[in-house]
Amino acid sequence: MKITLRQLEVFTAVASHEHVTRAAESIALTQSAASTALGELEQQLGTLLFDRIGRQLRLNEPGRQLLPKALDVLDRVREIESASDGGQLAFDLDLGASLTIGNHLLPVLLAELGRRHPHGRVRLSLKNTEQVVADLLAYRIDLGFVEGLVQDERLQRHVWHQDRLSVFVAADNPLAGKTATHDDLKEVSWILREKGSGTRDVFDRALASASLPRRIAFELEQPEAIRQCVRNGLGIGCLSTLELRDAIQSGWLAPVSTPFLNLERQFQVVLHRDKHLSPGLRAILALCGVDGV
Repeated sequence: MKITLRQLEVFTAVASHEHVTRAAESIALTQSAASTALGELEQQLGTLLFDRIGRQLRLNEPGRQLLPKALDVLDRVREIESASDGGQLAFDLDLGASLTIGNHLLPVLLAELGRRHPHGRVRLSLKNTEQVVADLLAYRIDLGFVEGLVQDERLQRHVWHQDRLSVFVAADNPLAGKTATHDDLKEVSWILREKGSGTRDVFDRALASASLPRRIAFELEQPEAIRQCVRNGLGIGCLSTLELRDAIQSGWLAPVSTPFLNLERQFQVVLHRDKHLSPGLRAILALCGVDGV
């Protein structure tokens, strides 16, 4: 048996994109070459690695078993290649982050990473917590930064930052800058993040614990859209204090104190337990204060 690195590269690309043509484009191959490499790999292993559903390819059980092993081999080959790069740490990583973290915390971290390791390459995708976790479990990304509750035992979780959500209103709202009572929030209309986001998860649990009804005017994916809707009097919102700092300082939004709501949360760094810890991953984790993993 002579499995090649190219075959493993094609296999992992198809596993990520679930489509041969898109996978081929991502690794600069023709569709024909990628199909041939994948077919040869399945022939050598004596088993299909994907279920074919129309033009889409979904990993089957043998494919799911092979994927972490193939990624491990490719990661170690990259380590060997970077070891000869003049002593400079070189890496090529895919990160995923929820919106608040990606917009407000990661730029500083990635800038520092670039200063320390100029030969490293990082791609960052911004999604909600549920989507980041799905990408980690499918090995589409190497490391995730999330703000929601992650309970899947296949993932390692490390606390990175503390955060707090804040209820907020337009500057001319009667609740602006005041402490709300339980009754004040019984009849309000909320403008919230979508289900699956870490922000929404914390908010839903807080309202349930306080036995408050939830009347939703809008569910929006982008924090800026929520801020603008609240600014224009369409309802009240709840976002991270990181998302509200500038608007509150500028005076067009105002916080509302809600001592009866538990809006504390943690930002976490998350990775798959089967993921090989390459030097690049260790460099990022070290900047996050995560050591000894």
